[in-house]
This record gives sequence, structure tokens and C-alpha cells, in this order.
Amino acid sequence: MKATKLVLASLALFIFSSLLITTQAQMQRPAPSPAASVSQVVGFTKISIDYSSPGVKGRNVFGELVKYGAPWRAGANAATTITFSTNVKIGDATLRAGTYSIFVTPMESGAWKIHLNKEAKSVFAYMSDGKIDGDALAKDLAVTVDATPVMLDDKMERLAYHISAEDNKTAKISMAWDKSMVSFMVDTMVDEMMESMKGAF
Repeated sequence: MKATKLVLASLALFIFSSLLITTQAQMQRPAPSPAASVSQVVGFTKISIDYSSPGVKGRNVFGELVKYGAPWRAGANAATTITFSTNVKIGDATLRAGTYSIFVTPMESGAWKIHLNKEAKSVFAYMSDGKIDGDALAKDLAVTVDATPVMLDDKMERLAYHISAEDNKTAKISMAWDKSMVSFMVDTMVDEMMESMKGAF
């Protein structure tokens, strides 16, 4: 009887230890750059942005962590993507409905460059020697627009995107991190859609 109790106690201890080890192995720390998303309907168009949100963590961001004059993934981890449910206009380009990756080239002086890439590939598809290869990126480019950076009064610890519906025809897409913010405009082509709807009836 004692031997049976001892075996059962040993078995219970073994199962408990195994469960504890498995649970500890499955537990993960919070991601340093947590996933984030934002979406907004502007006119007839749903605009969604998916990104990872790195923190400043006491670092000098633009100019050091993110180099001036070099394309950057506009977030962390995977590529930052923007999805349009309808065709839109950005700058002089008309972009078809779909998902695009966003890259940003910050500049020490003057306008920054916002690049939308039509392939929305993994950011690692454009990496060479640990950096984004501008030539490789240019092959899949949909549009590049200039964006004048604005200095913020209060530091943004975590990178964040915001979509403003403005006049409900044009969207303002803003990215803010540390003490810098850049924005670009997206024309959701409401007037063109309304005109095409008239012709359908």
C-alpha cells in the first residue's frame, strides 16, 4: 500500500513538473515593438494601417537609430502596410485598391520622402548587408511623395499612425515618433465615384 502511494505521489510530482516546464516554455515576454493597427473610412474608402510600434527608450531616434538619407521600414519587425478598399490618388499617381508597404526616408534638412511600395513584400526582400537597398525598393515603387516634418511639443514614446478624415474626401495620414511627425494626403476620389454612379443609372 505504501509502495502504491509512493508511486502515485512520484507520478503526480512528475506530471506537475512537466506541466510547469511546458507552461514556462510557452510563456513569452511582451514584444518590445507591439503590433498596432488603425483604420478609418474616408468617403467610400476604408484605409487601414498595420505596423509595429517601437519605443524611444532614451535613444536618439532620427539621425542615429534611424539614419538620415536611408529608407526605413516606418515601424519595426515586419513591413508597415497600408490598405485601400478602393482606388485612391496620392500625389500624381492613381493607386489601385489593395495593400502597399510604407517606407520613409528621413532627411536631416528639407522634406522627408514617403514611399509606397506596390508589392507589400516582406521588408527583408529589400535588405542587403543589414540595410534596406534603395535600388531594390525602387523597382516595386508605386509612388513617392514629399512630407515636411513637424516638430512636436511633446515627445511620442511609441511610434503611432493616425488617419484623419479631413473633409471626408481627402485623408491625412500622419506618423509620429519621438519629436517628429510627417503627414501625407490621400485623395479617395469621392467626386469621381459619384460621377460614375450617376452614369450607372
